[in-house]
Order: sequence, then structure tokens, then C-alpha cells
Amino acid sequence: MKKIISSNKAPRAIGPYSQAVLAGNLLFISGQLPLDPESMKIKGATAAEQAEQVFKNIDAILKEAGLGFNHVAKMTVLLKDMADFTAVNEVYARQFTGDYPARAAYQVGALPMGALVEIEAIAIIQ
Repeated sequence: MKKIISSNKAPRAIGPYSQAVLAGNLLFISGQLPLDPESMKIKGATAAEQAEQVFKNIDAILKEAGLGFNHVAKMTVLLKDMADFTAVNEVYARQFTGDYPARAAYQVGALPMGALVEIEAIAIIQ
């Protein structure tokens, strides 16, 4: 059985998907864009600034489920330009205080709303 997880401190979905779905002991967080939850506009001009907002959005969803970044097992990072990898990686590294989750990072042709970065996550409820 699945349960939809939604936080008003993260941007609402811009399409037919949920912010997150809890299935068993796994929380699947949809790809988060650097959207300000109130204005629904991109926040940040650089990939690093946008990554900061993305992690705020992921954090809000994790908290809604009673979790934190220490519960994240896997993340997928989508970048408009792989040249931004190092800058986004620095922001990424600051989110964790111990073992890092598994991760994949890809350059994509384009992201919704002209974003430079999008990140999805899978967390485990322990």
C-alpha cells in the first residue's frame, strides 16, 4: 500500500505527480526543482544557488515524513550542464553528516522551467 506525502513548505507539483510516495519503508521523492514554494519561481541564478533551494525542498518533504537526510539511500542529480558538477557537488556534500547515499549524476538536454538542476531521492524509514 502507498501513502502520498506532501509538504506546503516545498513547491507543489507542476504536473501529474506527487511530491513523494511512501511505499512500505521506502520514501520516493520526485525530482525537485529550485522552486520557491510560495512564488513557484526558480530561486537562484547559478547551479549552486539553485541546488541550495532544491535541498531545502527535499528537506521539507523529508521532514513531513518524519525523516532527515541521514535516511536518504539514493539520489539522482540532473544537471543542465555537467560543468556545474563541482559547484553542485559542494552544496550536496554539506547536506550529509556521515555516510553519503548512493548517487548518479547526469547531464540532460533541458530541465523544466529552465532550471539548471533537479534532484530526486529515495529514503529508508528505519
